[in-house]
Amino acid sequence: MQYELYADSLFLVNFVMDLYLLLLVNRSSFRTATPGRLLLGAALGGIGGLLPYLLPGAVFLKMGAGIAVGTVGMLLTAFPVKSFRMFWKLLEKLILYSFCMGGALLFLIRAVPGLRRALTGVFGILGVGGICFLFLRRRGSGNIQKESLCRAVLLCREMRLEVTGLIDSGNTLTEPVSGRPVCIVSESVLDSLKGKLPEGCRIVPYHSIGKSRGILEGYLLPELLVETDGIVRSFSRVWIAASPQGISESEDAEAESVKMIINPALFEERKKERPDKRQNERTYDTESGTTGKNAV
Repeated sequence: MQYELYADSLFLVNFVMDLYLLLLVNRSSFRTATPGRLLLGAALGGIGGLLPYLLPGAVFLKMGAGIAVGTVGMLLTAFPVKSFRMFWKLLEKLILYSFCMGGALLFLIRAVPGLRRALTGVFGILGVGGICFLFLRRRGSGNIQKESLCRAVLLCREMRLEVTGLIDSGNTLTEPVSGRPVCIVSESVLDSLKGKLPEGCRIVPYHSIGKSRGILEGYLLPELLVETDGIVRSFSRVWIAASPQGISESEDAEAESVKMIINPALFEERKKERPDKRQNERTYDTESGTTGKNAV
């Protein structure tokens, strides 16, 4: 028995289904991939699906080549993988979503035999995949787990400082000029970065329990890496401020105290942000009458 396979149709099915999967993985992984990388990764996955039918040689070698290009290569292309652990977590998510989509298609084929021909066609597969994608996207959480510990790496010039952080929904501080979220660090962390951070600071007003209001000095950190559950997310130009009351005295996360309270708004999909305003060409923002109105 011989079968005819159309390369264009097979590539289209693999490309679209892989794009569905990558979008779901990206949504559950801090949205670390860009749209261009997702499309490129899906295209590589589509090519990987063709290799077992195009390459000569033993079947297991051709299947191995297809998996290497279509799965491993697809993930490495779509996501900025920084460690084997991160790759493994992404692979786990990809396998889980693949199982859900494949299981749904098989269930419909067996449950409705009269539609088998339509469901196994190009548009049937893509249609079922699209419905599963919308369902999983709606059911799955695109947000991180609040009140969770993580590893934070503060990068400033040649300095690299690793601390234990806490992603806390109670931190809603924003820098008043740009509207960007502010992360709180311990005074010891800020002291370690002093002299390496860009010059200048911003006044950040805050409210806390036991104190009606106060102000903090906010500094712009060039880059911040946050790792939780094996997934690493990179942020640039992050505002940080030191807490005068301390952050945590308890020991946790491999006997290391929490030194940073991360604002969960960092992980939300970025909308159009207001550009930073230069306030009267001053190096430091203060509470004087010449300071911009939104600074305090």
